[in-house]
Amino acid sequence: MRYIISLIFLISFIFAEQPDAVMKIEKEVDQRATVSIIGANSVALKFKKEINRLFKADFSVSGHFLVKDSNITNIDFSALPISISTNSEYTLLYNFSQTPNGGSSLDIKVFKGNPKKLILSKNYQVSRIEKSPFLIHKAVSQINKLAKYPPIDWINRYVVLARYTGAKKTEIMLADYTFTYQKVIIKNGFNMFPKWGDKEQKILYYSNYAGDKIKLYRLNIYTGQKSLVTTSTGMLICSDVSKDGTKLLLTMAPNSQPDIYLFTIGSTKKLTNFSGIDVGGKFADNEQNIVFVSNRLGTPNIFKMPISGGNVSQIVHHGTNNASVDANGNQVVYSSKEGPGSFNIYLTDTSGSQTRPLTSGGINQFPRFSRDGNIVMYIKRTGSGNSIGFINLSANRSEVFNMGISKIQSIDW
Repeated sequence: MRYIISLIFLISFIFAEQPDAVMKIEKEVDQRATVSIIGANSVALKFKKEINRLFKADFSVSGHFLVKDSNITNIDFSALPISISTNSEYTLLYNFSQTPNGGSSLDIKVFKGNPKKLILSKNYQVSRIEKSPFLIHKAVSQINKLAKYPPIDWINRYVVLARYTGAKKTEIMLADYTFTYQKVIIKNGFNMFPKWGDKEQKILYYSNYAGDKIKLYRLNIYTGQKSLVTTSTGMLICSDVSKDGTKLLLTMAPNSQPDIYLFTIGSTKKLTNFSGIDVGGKFADNEQNIVFVSNRLGTPNIFKMPISGGNVSQIVHHGTNNASVDANGNQVVYSSKEGPGSFNIYLTDTSGSQTRPLTSGGINQFPRFSRDGNIVMYIKRTGSGNSIGFINLSANRSEVFNMGISKIQSIDW
């Protein structure tokens, strides 16, 4: 068991290893719509600064909007018509308040052009005020849709992560993408490697390490219903789930030898059979192939093989420690060690023919694609803690947010 625990730590940190000095190429200003954000005079000052920050972050990371500062403060939300002096293409007026049941309410009015024409008026509510960031995310994703830009629904999704709280103790928590909202959902034990099991983010898989038995659980985060998927006497990690949720890629080491397995109800098929380390399998190429991390050439690197079996081929041909891989379709993203205290994120395809860096400098790890493949999330490690970064591949824009969380074991989106 000590060997297995050591191997888990190896995969979590060695394999994987402030605003970041990431590559930041912005769209030309005239290609992005300008937007001004105005809080109504009824919004309490204790809320206004944080709400403005979240609106600005959402618009900015979308890659479709350029936020223009506005000093307008004395606006009555209920008054129509209104006279707002801004030069922006879009003007967002909002009102935010707590509700009697402990929740919160966000009202928005969106105006376009000069003179300004009201094009959207909508209310959003949540039952718990701590979930208020999702009101802002929902509003911005709808404004983005109204402006007929490509969807940015990813800003509405939960991030799930496991973090260490002590020796062989972890907790699993949910957050919004800015980590303004945070909630622990699993604690008291050694629970690791959470992985979403469906696009609706209702189902969560995670591994529980206790004694000689390692168990993989399936949890409905809304109903609390939990079921045992499978057990192993060695390593047991769910690294990916098929689009329809019927197939799992597992890393298991029943004989202290980690390999990748394809699991379906009533069937477990061993996909790799190597005398070293094969871990972190991800579905790729319309689930016809898998990509994974292996040290079969001496150091961790990224490989590909057909899910039906066959030849294993190397994807990445640079660096001495390439790991923490994710895939979406034929796109592959991974972390590469480039010197003492330096890991950078790279984007390539499953043929390995188109490779480019996404970050430059620092320790950047745990890259994860959004479900549509347009965004890459990653963790930026610093001496003072961790930040979470988002790279918009289509808009060539990046944003980084302070997480306020350390000792991250694994993360999924």
